[in-house]
Amino acid sequence: MQQIIVNKESLTEGSVLLAQKEGVCSLQLSKRGSGILLPQIINCPEHLLTFYVEVLEEHSLPMHLLVYVRKEDEPALEVRFGLLPKVRTMVCIDLNWFDARELFPEAMPGTLKIVCHGRRVYREEISRVVLSSLASFHDVKIDIENMFLTDEYPDCVELPDVKLVDCFGQDKRKNWSDKTMDLESLKMKLQKQYEDKDAGYPFEEWSEYGGWKKKKLREGTGYFSSYKEGEKWWLTDPLGYAYFSMGPDCVGPGSDCRVDGVEQWLDWLPDQQDTKYGAMFYESDLRQGLRRTPLIFSYAKANLYKVFGEVWYEKWKDMIGGQLKKYGMNTLGNWSDQRLFGSIGIPYVTSLPEFPATRQCIFRDFPDVFSEEYAEQARRCAQALKEHKDDSFMIGYFLRNEPAWAFVDNLMLADEVLYNPERTACKEKLIGFLKERYPSIEQLNAAWKSCFDGFERLYQQQKDVSKLSETAENDMREFSRQMMREYIETPVRECRKVDPNHMILGMRWAWISNPDLVTGWENFDVFSINCYAVDPTDSIQGIVNLGVDLPVMIGEFHFGALDAGLSATGLEGVESQKDRGTAYRYYCESVAAHPNGVGCHYFQCYDQFVLGRFDGENYNIGLFDVCSCIYPEMMEQIRECSSRIYDVADGQKERSTQKPKSIPMIAY
Repeated sequence: MQQIIVNKESLTEGSVLLAQKEGVCSLQLSKRGSGILLPQIINCPEHLLTFYVEVLEEHSLPMHLLVYVRKEDEPALEVRFGLLPKVRTMVCIDLNWFDARELFPEAMPGTLKIVCHGRRVYREEISRVVLSSLASFHDVKIDIENMFLTDEYPDCVELPDVKLVDCFGQDKRKNWSDKTMDLESLKMKLQKQYEDKDAGYPFEEWSEYGGWKKKKLREGTGYFSSYKEGEKWWLTDPLGYAYFSMGPDCVGPGSDCRVDGVEQWLDWLPDQQDTKYGAMFYESDLRQGLRRTPLIFSYAKANLYKVFGEVWYEKWKDMIGGQLKKYGMNTLGNWSDQRLFGSIGIPYVTSLPEFPATRQCIFRDFPDVFSEEYAEQARRCAQALKEHKDDSFMIGYFLRNEPAWAFVDNLMLADEVLYNPERTACKEKLIGFLKERYPSIEQLNAAWKSCFDGFERLYQQQKDVSKLSETAENDMREFSRQMMREYIETPVRECRKVDPNHMILGMRWAWISNPDLVTGWENFDVFSINCYAVDPTDSIQGIVNLGVDLPVMIGEFHFGALDAGLSATGLEGVESQKDRGTAYRYYCESVAAHPNGVGCHYFQCYDQFVLGRFDGENYNIGLFDVCSCIYPEMMEQIRECSSRIYDVADGQKERSTQKPKSIPMIAY
């Protein structure tokens, strides 16, 4: 075990040492982001950085460990993690994560989400490591205690004995104007929402599917489809009317709340054997490779039960359908409750339940795409589409969401084939590709400026082959594109066989981390990305500039504030609930105004849990809070946006010019 001492000499610019006593170091970190240099990590034999930390603010704090390599000004890798406010918790960062094979490691009890951004970093190339805060809207203060390097995960975590969550799943220490204070007031609010639900859309010019009856683009096919009118792409509803898709993701009765390890922080948590709440409202977490077994509870479902009793689900189903229609949302976004599909009169999108995988992956979750196993899995996974293939309310389906391998900017997949020590089908295909291009190893070496003694040497682990020469880079990029095309075309081919009726909506890329991600776009009906920004216009246009001639759908976006509910904003922060509504309208109308924009889905229907969902996200991003109550200032802006969205898409009205008051995100 190696103890790390924090002192003035270790602070980066913008960090101030406020006090140091009894092993606790109090720091003030600049709102621009600042922190501590950790030279001990370079070439250290231990692999775990462990410390206790307390955020001395009213909101959560995102921090990160930044890893720099020689000759680069920007960090090559970032380990980002979230911390709850005003509670002492332990952070444990595994330096083995520097190999970039793990995207979302598991956090310690009491801390929030961890994500590893960036490329693989080799220990010998590290020049400096910095632990710092992200940019904030003000200077922040933290206490750090007992920082050390070790090889053993702690057996237990010492957490303070305090109450942070009330009986409804709300932040116990925070108050806001619409906070639910007791069961009677909750019953009154939800009963009113239930009674106020509307049976249909509030706009006469909307079809039963939420399409625009003022613009019929084709004869109805009975299914949703796409249509290009001049330079403008549209979706069409089953009746042939122009259709712009908008609504929330995760439309289900409440978000999951991970409570294992932090039970002492909760005012109320029923026993798992409880005949009412235990049997119905605990959920399973099927993720593999976790160090501890997650305990997942749904406060939102329990709150609905407290209000409506045994018929809570039927009441909620009627209420949510009516509420979404009332405010002009015509789509159930991804990950919504399948029991709603075709039963509440709102069109929906869904995902292939399982994307084909192989036992041996190339990098993270990128499968061995040239293997027969991949083809077999594609055939098997496509069979799940049979259930809804004749449903006219289904808009289409995504093949998958945010592949983990694509989180690395400009990743060279072919390099990963040769770095992976396994003898994969992709490796056989790559070596065959090179043998065909270079009949002898001497010709390969001359072109690549390499010194391999034979093609067999390529079966051994090779590092960053594309960096050997310009020719090597071109060869590896060409093969990477071949892998990408196989990755897409194999499942698409099998899905079309099973379901010829519905549109394939693409891959929902987290962002276009590499121009090669558009390879194979011709196989889709719609190209999709998730885009967290104030204005998505540049992201949509960037796809078009890469040669994609398809309608573009945004699978996720959101805005959060700190004036209600939770202590983190999510990936786009604004000042208030009113600004959330302003931001929603500006975003949606910007998508509609773009010639390729055909829809955007808000992430998500409900707020996340104050202590973190299954992976530790705790964002104020819902249309509804944990008590199923709406955020009225936001919802009124959503309705106003819906009332004019088709006029904006058709060029008859200008998009909104009012931007929200933004703040730096509090997200992980």
